[in-house]
Amino acid sequence: MKIGYPCINRSVGCTANSTFRLSSYSEKRLKKTVANNLDCLRRILQYNVSNNLLFFRMSSDLVPFASHPICKFNWVKHFSKDLSTLGGYIRKNDIRISMHPDQFVLINSIRQEVNDRSVRELAYHCRVLDCMNLDHTAKVQLHVGGAYGDKQAAILRFTNNYNSLPETVKRRLVIENDDRLFSVEDCLRISETVNLPIVFDVFHHTCLNRGESIREALENCMTTWRRKDGLPIVDYSNQQSNASVGVHAQSIDLGRFRSFLEKTKGLDFDIMLEIKDKERSAREAQKISIEVSSN
Repeated sequence: MKIGYPCINRSVGCTANSTFRLSSYSEKRLKKTVANNLDCLRRILQYNVSNNLLFFRMSSDLVPFASHPICKFNWVKHFSKDLSTLGGYIRKNDIRISMHPDQFVLINSIRQEVNDRSVRELAYHCRVLDCMNLDHTAKVQLHVGGAYGDKQAAILRFTNNYNSLPETVKRRLVIENDDRLFSVEDCLRISETVNLPIVFDVFHHTCLNRGESIREALENCMTTWRRKDGLPIVDYSNQQSNASVGVHAQSIDLGRFRSFLEKTKGLDFDIMLEIKDKERSAREAQKISIEVSSN
């Protein structure tokens, strides 16, 4: 089991997700921003290795506006050495990598222009991972999308559009259950149709489920992962107290995390902690994981 966190490390003194306004776009600014992002990513990965945090979700903003028509710059060629070097470090240290486009990336939209824009964005994410020479265990994670008043039609639209995606995207794409519209059961229906791995989001499952226990739901999601996909991925977080339902906690509840590990003992998966204080909670969770596995 590898434990990690997404995008930002608050201990290294830099950010790997710097961007700028579209109105400020220039090739010079893009080069400088990407160079800084890649350098910070290197520092984050080094921090993670030294703290045995071997799962990391890279920011979608690593190359700002890469999928936007304004970007004519060949960033792949310009940063090929940097990306390859980072990929070599990732492979050497057996780090699991993922990416997660934002909520506006939808392939089941009722608007064709949104679908087209989303496919370009997914292709960019996969291109980053390909340029790092990472195998297919490095995944790009996506929500099913909107229901648009007819969830069954939305699911059908998702599967049809998925089938038309480039192979370079399909081999990395995974979906997750969400907290309002598409449960694990819904995701399993999609997976049965298009053979797509499911990331099990524990927090979302507590918000939206069909009565399945956490272990049962996780086991069902795990059946969708093939050997070439690597270990199944679990997203873990807690509800923030005194906040509306669905708000992620600032810090991990170690008691609940221990309970989750005990309930799922014997199952092998990697955990992405979607906790706001990032590496701080990840380090604490790592300690609990070692304690539970040794008992």
